[in-house]
Amino acid sequence: MKSNRLGFWALTAALAGFLFGFDTIVINGAEQDLQNLWKDFTLNGSNDLFHGWIVVGSALWGTVVGAMLGGFPNDRIGRKNSLILIGVLYTISALGSASVSDPWLFAVFRFIGGLGVGASTIAAPAFVSEIAPANKRGRLVALYQLNIVFGILVAFVSNSLIAQNIDAEAWRWMIGIEALPALIYTIIVFGIPKSPRWLILKKNDEAAARKIFEAIYQPEEVEDQIALVRETVEHEDKSEALFKKKYKFPLFLAFAISFFNQFSGINALLYYARRIFSEAGLGEDAVFLSTVGIGIANFIFTILGVVLIDKLGRKQLMYIGSIGYILTLATTSLAFAFNWTSAIPPALFLFIGAHAIGQGAVIWVFISEIFPNHLRSKGQAFGTSVHWWLAAIIPAMVPALFTSIGPSMVFAIFAIFMVFQLLFVWKFMPETKGKSLEELEKDLTHA
Repeated sequence: MKSNRLGFWALTAALAGFLFGFDTIVINGAEQDLQNLWKDFTLNGSNDLFHGWIVVGSALWGTVVGAMLGGFPNDRIGRKNSLILIGVLYTISALGSASVSDPWLFAVFRFIGGLGVGASTIAAPAFVSEIAPANKRGRLVALYQLNIVFGILVAFVSNSLIAQNIDAEAWRWMIGIEALPALIYTIIVFGIPKSPRWLILKKNDEAAARKIFEAIYQPEEVEDQIALVRETVEHEDKSEALFKKKYKFPLFLAFAISFFNQFSGINALLYYARRIFSEAGLGEDAVFLSTVGIGIANFIFTILGVVLIDKLGRKQLMYIGSIGYILTLATTSLAFAFNWTSAIPPALFLFIGAHAIGQGAVIWVFISEIFPNHLRSKGQAFGTSVHWWLAAIIPAMVPALFTSIGPSMVFAIFAIFMVFQLLFVWKFMPETKGKSLEELEKDLTHA
């Protein structure tokens, strides 16, 4: 097996995750300034609702649409060209949203960036899973998640530096700076090949696929890879629908892991970390340092998850993450209830660690593995759509929920949902490590 090109191609595709993380979290440092700037705008008479659903939520609604529709370009123009398109969307979004002064135009440009985020959760994991050998697939696809959290960390640091050094309209710089890495990414992604499995399945171009496999595998392994893909192609009905009885188990798995990912409260914390630490009574400087601390914790624990995912497996990491969620969310809830201010930052840092090792490392890998080759894009679109619908709805409700029922009750609700996640992992979640995509297709669809 040849690893140099494989690693470079996987990392390049995974850089879409860096822009995902940066684009998603950059709003964290700007959202309170934007709410003050546009305080006269309301939705159903509420500025909190307008801020949550339009200003902050616009990018999230973009991710919903991008996830729902992202399977179409992923199949039609391929994984590589989809990733190039995603880079263009990020660039337009960053420049546009940083330039406008109207909240509705701001929402439009943030929506465009959200389209890139949603589509990238399909295209990047699909590309990497389809070029990666079974024994390396977990950590190579997890590079996407590692880049997400690296983008989150850079966004937190960037926001902090800009806030400390720029007084007038710092939010424009916070959001606009993303255009630079977006443009760089768009250029370098031209250097990756097309997915060999996509070439065989969608273009019937075995010769081109063989050249790519030859750059990854030893000569004696290439024909085995071609034969595996060919075998599934010969037995697949390319016109069949995703929502058939034979695919109910992978559909259930994709729904469940995406559902529980968001009901952990991870995006609610990441989008509103500054607000949450302010609610806990921390000073402004401590708030920014704490949000940067979340980014650092997320990055460090994600590295650990990437290292362990092909050793311990997906299911074991989910056990670790689920137990960690329950303990840290319950602690955070009690800390808000009894005003244990000093306990909140460490509890949330450990919550981030539990997420990074568990759901963070596993979700994109798992969803990219459990569907058959000819339905992978559609299956991923289904799973990621569930994820992003909830990622749009739950954080959008946070400002109003904090006002109505308080942060203690919000974190208690998240903790209860994580008990149900633990039960799901125990009773239903299969282990996928070390198996080829074609083997998993037979196991999960009983084909």
